[in-house]
Amino acid sequence: MRKRSVFIVLSITLFSVYIIGCGGTKQTIAVSEEEKIAFTKTEGDTITIANEETEYEIIIIEPGFDFWLQSVAKPEGYYSQSYLENRNQIYVSEWNIRVSQPFTYNPSLYELHIDYSPHIDYGYEVNYKLFNYFIYFQRKYNQRLGPFVPRI
Repeated sequence: MRKRSVFIVLSITLFSVYIIGCGGTKQTIAVSEEEKIAFTKTEGDTITIANEETEYEIIIIEPGFDFWLQSVAKPEGYYSQSYLENRNQIYVSEWNIRVSQPFTYNPSLYELHIDYSPHIDYGYEVNYKLFNYFIYFQRKYNQRLGPFVPRI
């Protein structure tokens, strides 16, 4: 009888640790006043991200993003290009998964597939603006596109 009660206590303890471990990892994101202003903008900002050498272009039409990029985001040069490329690869992969699953993920958030190859050098500016759009998007819409908390 003693072995059975030890087994039950151990099972309950492991189950409790599992439940706590699953729920305890989500962190809340502190949003600054400047971000709140950017998130409430309704005018359509249009940002064109282009690299003429690779003939690659992304157009982002997102109210408040340009304001956020200019006032909240870390300045150009803060991150290395390799850091931006690595994060963008993760974010693009998850984004594209969500685009392909409109019954699971909100299709009004994830509308278009992003063609991003790790074998192409898009340049610093393209990677910088794309990375910052992903950070903005995650913070504004309370989404998580990877294992990282979207920090500024």
